[in-house]
Amino acid sequence: MRLIRQLTLAAVLGATGIAASAAQNPLSVHVLDLQSGQPTAGIEVTLEQRAGSGWRELARGVTNEQGRIPALYPEDTPMKAADYRIVFKTGEHYKRKGQASFFPQIPVEFTVNAPTQHYHVPLLLSPFGYSTYRGN
Repeated sequence: MRLIRQLTLAAVLGATGIAASAAQNPLSVHVLDLQSGQPTAGIEVTLEQRAGSGWRELARGVTNEQGRIPALYPEDTPMKAADYRIVFKTGEHYKRKGQASFFPQIPVEFTVNAPTQHYHVPLLLSPFGYSTYRGN
């Protein structure tokens, strides 16, 4: 059954190497534009872990044509139970579109209590609002 899931993911992503990496990575993100109903490519995203009273950057990426970063957590690093923050840099996206927006970046903080599980964080985006949740 796991092999079937990996092969299906490979077909969706269009590359077996990317699919295998994504299937093993504990964190993925997805950005959807609520105005158009389309995925949002080109959004810079950073992943940070709480370090004392501040944050330490672990990884960064840019959403692909499907609006996804299928493997955001650092490769070959086991996820730890901790507080994390994903920062979606949305201001540059709207500048490129020549459209005003209210949020130049959107930080999403979350706690990982079960580091062996997969965490998927979708962002539903519009110029003046957003919504997010833990997906699967």
